[in-house]
Amino acid sequence: MAMMRLRREDPRVVGSFRLHRRLGAGGMGVVYLGSDKKGQRVALKVIRPDLAEDQEFRSRFAREVSAARRIRGGCTARLVAADLEAERPWFATQYVPGPSLHDKVADEGPLHAAEAAAVGAALSEGLVAVHEAGVVHRDLKPSNILLSPKGPRIIDFGIAWATGASTLTHVGTAVGSPGFLAPEQVRGAAVTPATDVFSLGATLAYASTGDSPFGHGSSEVMLYRVVHEEPHLHGVPDALAPLVRACLAKDPEERPSTLQLSLRLKEIAAREAHGLADVRPPAPRAAEADRPTGRLTETYPEPQRTQRRPQSSSGAPVRGNAPSRGGSGPRPNGGVPSRPNGARPTPAPRGNGTRPGTGSRPAPRSGTGRPAPRPTGTGRRPANPRLLRQRLFVFVVVTLLVAVGIALAQGCSGPAHGMGLVPGGTVPAKAMTLRE
Repeated sequence: MAMMRLRREDPRVVGSFRLHRRLGAGGMGVVYLGSDKKGQRVALKVIRPDLAEDQEFRSRFAREVSAARRIRGGCTARLVAADLEAERPWFATQYVPGPSLHDKVADEGPLHAAEAAAVGAALSEGLVAVHEAGVVHRDLKPSNILLSPKGPRIIDFGIAWATGASTLTHVGTAVGSPGFLAPEQVRGAAVTPATDVFSLGATLAYASTGDSPFGHGSSEVMLYRVVHEEPHLHGVPDALAPLVRACLAKDPEERPSTLQLSLRLKEIAAREAHGLADVRPPAPRAAEADRPTGRLTETYPEPQRTQRRPQSSSGAPVRGNAPSRGGSGPRPNGGVPSRPNGARPTPAPRGNGTRPGTGSRPAPRSGTGRPAPRPTGTGRRPANPRLLRQRLFVFVVVTLLVAVGIALAQGCSGPAHGMGLVPGGTVPAKAMTLRE
């Protein structure tokens, strides 16, 4: 909240509070930053001198301050002290550090759907406590909402009610801001908790778009639009638009209650926050993204894959049924996958058998389905049984060809004694006869 130096006409002490800075000024008076003897900071509002002379104003102000004392809730600025009999009535509330919703949106732009819904849920929860105390704020707007580190806080209770509800033309009357007033306030009808619901809907529209749902213009133009025209909600997120439109219904009976708003906005905030978290999920490893199983398992280097394959007594791989790719078939080594380099295995989600990272695309079934393409990352999956049979066939054929070649070579130039040769290089007649 912006602070300004005290002016010459400003008081330095009000009641037991010493004033330090100006926090703002409005049609009802000036708000100061003050502190008591213990150092507790307060926002102290002093009523204008001309309104202080109005006895009707004083009596209404007294009733509203009395009602504000009964408000209990973490979303309001707690009333600390008030003096209704002073020459210029004043009241002090707990000082709330932080910018107003109006300033935050003006400086940083509209809020995201999740953030706007969270602010709206906290405000409607605060309004539940306000209405239970018998108070209607009647001037709920972005500048009356402070965004403290502990959450949004509603300020300026009692001031809007203090000026009368039956007319907008009386001198000194300030029943609210034209872009956030409810139609019944404009018509001079009785106000109810539904009046604050309308203002909350306009506030949520502003938080989501940075503009009033009834545009800009003179007070008369704005008030006419509030009563006779539909709000412009272009730019309000789809998740919030139906609820905001319900809050801005012309008929107070058609608006949701503050309790319904609080519950609904909490649901929207949780869902939208989860959606934002899913916008940039951590990228899965290539081996896991392409693995044709329905669960995330540890990667298997080639040497371990070879060692885990059962072998026959002759050392050749057994050409049995391959393990199920869906994770339901038996695994070698007692069903416990080996972990390379001591890495901990990744927990396997119990899903619907879909391949991770590919949405709802089902994983290939073991045996009958076409083999999935080999992953390109460092992880290796068990080899295709058909490929193993092809390799084994090639290995046997090559081995036989090598054996035949060795036999032929030994038949042509083998050792002398093995072929019946005698010293001197002559061939016995018997051997010659056999060869011929």
